[in-house]
Amino acid sequence: MTKDILISRRAVIASGIALGVSGFAPLARAAAPLKVAGIHASPVENAWNSCLHKALQDAAKEGVIEYVFSEGVSGTDYPRAMREYAEQGNKLIIGEAYAVEKEARQVAADYPDTAFVLGSSGEQAGDNFGVFGTWNHDGAYLAGMLAGKMTKSNVVGSVGAIPIPEVNMLINAFAAGVKAVNPDAKHLVSFIGTFFDPPKAREAGLAQIDAGADILFGERIGTADAAKERGIKSVGSLIDYTPRYPDTVFANAMWYFRPILNAAIADVAAGKPVGRNYTSYGLMKEGGSDIVFVKGVAPADAEAAMEAKRAEIKAGTFEVPKMMDEPK
Repeated sequence: MTKDILISRRAVIASGIALGVSGFAPLARAAAPLKVAGIHASPVENAWNSCLHKALQDAAKEGVIEYVFSEGVSGTDYPRAMREYAEQGNKLIIGEAYAVEKEARQVAADYPDTAFVLGSSGEQAGDNFGVFGTWNHDGAYLAGMLAGKMTKSNVVGSVGAIPIPEVNMLINAFAAGVKAVNPDAKHLVSFIGTFFDPPKAREAGLAQIDAGADILFGERIGTADAAKERGIKSVGSLIDYTPRYPDTVFANAMWYFRPILNAAIADVAAGKPVGRNYTSYGLMKEGGSDIVFVKGVAPADAEAAMEAKRAEIKAGTFEVPKMMDEPK
């Protein structure tokens, strides 16, 4: 893969001029912005990648980093992309290792002076290979509490990508929230076998509706299309889908990548090893995730109970169970 192919379709290089007050001011005043590359296996329109992309773009606009990126990088090309960005002098590479765990770690070992911080179901390796998980399960649990009180058929459904630990944990958390307020509710689960296929997610959602589900949790983009088509409610994940589906998506389990990115940038800027797990920066109590919902859609008592539990999560007095086994 040539450099031109690597940065095809879209590439961003920030000017380094600070725009407004930075959310990470000490780094914005550094002598030069940190050179950071993002490697996205899916298009940046994909919800998960869009979270990373927005955080990186925002940091670039603030002058904290210079940012280049590639999207739609296949698993076979991913290690090569990592190597090319390292050889181009990028000090921090952000991306995902889920489909290339072994290969990604080998690349990091070959470039000890480059920091790699990637989404992963595994652990960190050495001094320069850090990992992070997408733990927006707190918001999913809270959304489940609302859904459990809203369902009229007593059947809810979840459409996920692939049954990896993080996806499992998110779907299990939604189901646990439903069961906490409605023990008799039935939970249907479907996996589409890929991280980005909106039409396939829609079809899976339609099948669950045909099986009786009247509320869908969309771990994958496309699920809300099925809900909209059949006139039922849906829950979004990672980003706020309500503006796109105003009469369909009533709650979203949000995830914000910026706290994780800030921690990684700070470590690189200070010359500290990034070989650690950054997942905890994405928890609700750290400001890295939350629930966004439309008030008045769920019953008032359901909203009050959910808000009370949300306060407990933020205070650290309640911890949403982390169940990573494949949901049944």
